[in-house]
Amino acid sequence: MDGLVLSHPEQLERLRRVCPEAAAASVLAGDPCFDRMLAAVPHRERFRRALGVRRGQRLVVLNSTWNPEGFFGNGGDQDVLPGLLPRLAAELPADDYRLAAVLHPNIWYGHGPGQIRVWLDRALRSGLTLIDPVHAWRQALLAADAVVGDFGAVSYYAAALGTPVLLASAAQDRLDPEAPLAAFVRDAPRLDPHGPLRDQVERLLARHHPAAGPAEFTSSAPGASAALLRRHFYAQMDLPEPPAPALLEPLPLPHYDPPRRTAPLNVRTRVSGADVWIERTTGHPYDAIGDAHLAVHEDTRDPGDLTRADVIVREGPRDDPRLGGAEGWTAEVLRRYPHCALAAYVTGPDRCVVRVRGWDGVLCLSAGAGADADPAAYASSLYAWRVGGGVVPGALRVHVAGGVHEVRVVPG
Repeated sequence: MDGLVLSHPEQLERLRRVCPEAAAASVLAGDPCFDRMLAAVPHRERFRRALGVRRGQRLVVLNSTWNPEGFFGNGGDQDVLPGLLPRLAAELPADDYRLAAVLHPNIWYGHGPGQIRVWLDRALRSGLTLIDPVHAWRQALLAADAVVGDFGAVSYYAAALGTPVLLASAAQDRLDPEAPLAAFVRDAPRLDPHGPLRDQVERLLARHHPAAGPAEFTSSAPGASAALLRRHFYAQMDLPEPPAPALLEPLPLPHYDPPRRTAPLNVRTRVSGADVWIERTTGHPYDAIGDAHLAVHEDTRDPGDLTRADVIVREGPRDDPRLGGAEGWTAEVLRRYPHCALAAYVTGPDRCVVRVRGWDGVLCLSAGAGADADPAAYASSLYAWRVGGGVVPGALRVHVAGGVHEVRVVPG
């Protein structure tokens, strides 16, 4: 062995105690993976926008290492993550939270992409995004507001970045008890998979105080790994280093990947004057308050959902000839589904075209400057207004995800 690269002196000290011969061949060179993340911190908002995280939303990233005792487990009935994801999607309001999962590459290769997607199908239809485990997991970690994970390296990197971490699997028998990772696992807050999940996530965010250990022990030379590694490699080859600085490849900006939610949404609203408060989830929270209705995407898996829907939604260009355009599609939906009272055709990130049963023509809903919410939430707000017996409003103030959105309502 010509060299063993370590990221921190504490690793060298532990190695020296168990294998002095290996310690003699070791070199301290920091952590290039962590350095790439540190360099990309200024681009956090870009990474969030790439994942379709809206202002006011909090991104929760779930991650699992490759281990039978990891968060994902081994595909058995007792695994935590596959059963937890649908519950998270059901309990966390869709407009307040965005969910993404980072699974170790070996989970993908060990079980196969098709099997992974079958196991996680309910969560995927509820808006979960599966992150590329090789090229995009660092960007997701930088974008995250909270991480729910296990004893793997991704959770430790998240803590090193100062992100709140909740451990759903904390097996310690696989770790060196003297390692900083083991200390982190012992001290990190635990997820109770049987308790209310929203309360636990919100408590984690409210009480978080970054621990010093992960940031200190991830690398003893933050930002310097490229130079240290190149110096070592050229010394091994007995060659002079090039005069140019040693640099790492920056993290690429991921493709735009907003959530696609086709599971039915249970919507609760409260109307007061022109103000509408709205919350949407795929489940039925036990403490939900407000008037309820059902909003269903036209691409729902169960066609029976459409026969029960109060609001039916889809997205597309306003003049898509396959759908007959926004005007044709909304009219077709109301003809086909007698129970449906409002059809909403989302034409852009801040607007939609709706047709309301009993009202003439179509209406265009568009958000004011600075608004950043799902236009389907605006459509459900108009439905709530209509149920209250109101005439066509000129505007609504939609309260969602901690923000207030001025929404204009004009004939289309």
